[in-house]
Amino acid sequence: MVELLAPAGNFISLRAVLENGADAVYIGLDGYNMRANANNFTFNDLDKVAKTAAEYGAKTYLCTNTILREDTAAKLKSQLPEIAAAEIDGLILSDIGLIEDTAGHGLEPHISVQENITNSFTLKTLKKLGAKRAILSRELSIDEIKRITEKSPIETEVFIHGAMCMAISGRCFLSYGLYGRSANCGDCLQPCRKNWTLTYEESDDDNVVNFSDISDESFVISKSYDDSYRTNFFSPKDMMMIEHIPELVDTGVASFKIEGRARSPDYGAMVTGVYRQAIDRYFENPDDYKVDPSWIERLSEVFNRGFDTGFYFNQPYEISEDNQSKYIKKDIGKVVNYYSKVKVAELKIWDDLALGDKILIQGQTTGSIEHVIESMEIDRKPIEKAPKGCNVAVACETKVRENDFVYKLTERD
Repeated sequence: MVELLAPAGNFISLRAVLENGADAVYIGLDGYNMRANANNFTFNDLDKVAKTAAEYGAKTYLCTNTILREDTAAKLKSQLPEIAAAEIDGLILSDIGLIEDTAGHGLEPHISVQENITNSFTLKTLKKLGAKRAILSRELSIDEIKRITEKSPIETEVFIHGAMCMAISGRCFLSYGLYGRSANCGDCLQPCRKNWTLTYEESDDDNVVNFSDISDESFVISKSYDDSYRTNFFSPKDMMMIEHIPELVDTGVASFKIEGRARSPDYGAMVTGVYRQAIDRYFENPDDYKVDPSWIERLSEVFNRGFDTGFYFNQPYEISEDNQSKYIKKDIGKVVNYYSKVKVAELKIWDDLALGDKILIQGQTTGSIEHVIESMEIDRKPIEKAPKGCNVAVACETKVRENDFVYKLTERD
């Protein structure tokens, strides 16, 4: 059975992906990972994270995948005993210099996609250094992944869903060049996602020579009010491989990885749940496996930039637009109490709520659950609509907790 590896940027996301079937989670630590702008965990959180994952029989991997300068590498090395004591299972490393020390403390060394691993010869060298697993380059085709994995002496892992980067395996200098904020040190401001203005200057002294056989070299662009043209050609669509689980399993990789530590708990819950269902269905009956159209529908409900299959079958062929999720999430209240005997949640709301509304309830222990309002009461009287500023009782089969966040989902126009 292949491992389903899900991201967690905070304790709510952690619980959300575990509740939805993650076999393992990967988290970031302040100062060492590629999501410096996310709500990363601290050293004081590691023990709680590992224990929470263990409740579900899941493993925990810690990302230390930024470029490590001398002082940072030395600091991380000195903290390995503390990481091991928290019962973290493994470290995702972008620096091969710490493989031996990581393994020496009983931690699994996993080599980051930032190493841009594209052949089995590299994997054999990593094995000699003590690596347990390697995340293969995003630029490989599914056939290349299969051939490499068949020859690999260590486990391999691939991304199957989430954001794609404009640079080779994420090693980009655009943010640093424009703002002095290094993507390779986890501080990317994602200028690639902006809407760029495209201009072209004619010159008699044009030394650019085109050796391409492709006659159509146009990008997807739109004309602006000032007669300039705008494009998102730096920004690829998100990867989605839900339709290709059999082909992915056939490669022999050990782990399917979902990207998204900086995304919301409902994103983690939805994506993890969908892939869990697809993987389980395949292994239950590979011969009769069919893609459920509802999986794609559900994945489109949470944040996305449109979908593509990355480099698995060809080069990414389309650029992204802004968030294309079907729903807008609005903060409307919090949980005041939950009455387990009658399965009712008491909500304090600061926006109107009506029967049929779809809500999200999120909390550190609850994770992220989606619920449709089918029954409401105020002062034990059934109502169809609850006005903002009141407390309302809502029938809810799933247990929620005091101070959990409540969001209302509304469809985009």
